[in-house]
Amino acid sequence: MVQRPAFRFMQTCFAGLALLAVLLPCVGCNGSAEKAEGKPRVVTTVTMVTDLVRRVGEDTVQVEELMGPGVDPHVYVAKLSDRRKRDQADLILYSGLHLEGTMVKDLEGNPKAKAVTDTMPRERLIQVSGVYDPHVWFDVSLWKYTLDVVEKELARLAPQHAEQYRQNAEAYRKELDALHGEVKRELAAVPKDRRVLVTSHDAFHYFGRAYDIEVKGLQGISTASEAGLKEVRQLVELVAARKIKALFPETSVPPDGIRKVIQECRERGHEVKEADGLLFSDSMGPPDSPGGTYPGMIRENTRLIVRSLK
Repeated sequence: MVQRPAFRFMQTCFAGLALLAVLLPCVGCNGSAEKAEGKPRVVTTVTMVTDLVRRVGEDTVQVEELMGPGVDPHVYVAKLSDRRKRDQADLILYSGLHLEGTMVKDLEGNPKAKAVTDTMPRERLIQVSGVYDPHVWFDVSLWKYTLDVVEKELARLAPQHAEQYRQNAEAYRKELDALHGEVKRELAAVPKDRRVLVTSHDAFHYFGRAYDIEVKGLQGISTASEAGLKEVRQLVELVAARKIKALFPETSVPPDGIRKVIQECRERGHEVKEADGLLFSDSMGPPDSPGGTYPGMIRENTRLIVRSLK
């Protein structure tokens, strides 16, 4: 008997449904096995927060990051997959101080979410136009406060590992204390009159205050709006007048603005170069790169600045 096309189509559909019925229990088993491991799901926003969770939590937590290397959190818009991750999370850790731009409202209204900057002394925060500058990780001695929140929140989720979290956080605090001193010593080797850091946007005020270096950004503390002709002209005048040697593009901001300043400086007769590398600003480097950890990011930035300005 010859089978009609419609009949063959129905046979294919029934076969597909039968296969799906076989596979679905396996998916459920995997999920149950994953849950049985007892590892809380921790969702992080930016790479610097991911670094904290991985250092303190080690392999006792499952970490899912929303914004990877090179992503600008000021303008990042959450994807559907991000919302699913947040819904499935046991804990959401974010930087805070409105760094996460368009996601702020959702994060602040989520009972599972906690900003790692919550315990930072407000008197040590920099205010710009009435709002806190969110780039606190560039003062290593200030970023250390975030460990209090991470340790406490992980211990609440997995109290059986509380002592491990306490020891890991304390070890990381000591490492950051040493890093803070290291950065101070390296930057001190640059003559005071050359310690001027000109970047794509104002992400480095904490760095400047902590390590005695003057900073100037083409854009403001957020990259949500582009620099206008006035900002470019003002920066050109500063660079030319101060005879600044190098300008610094960033990994998470397009270099066009900085290159425009360099071009106009040259037209005025001042030869200024683009640094031979990119500064990490709002995110760290890829996981396997020298800047793929928070200490590595700070060291890479410091070495690039010293090499370019000394």
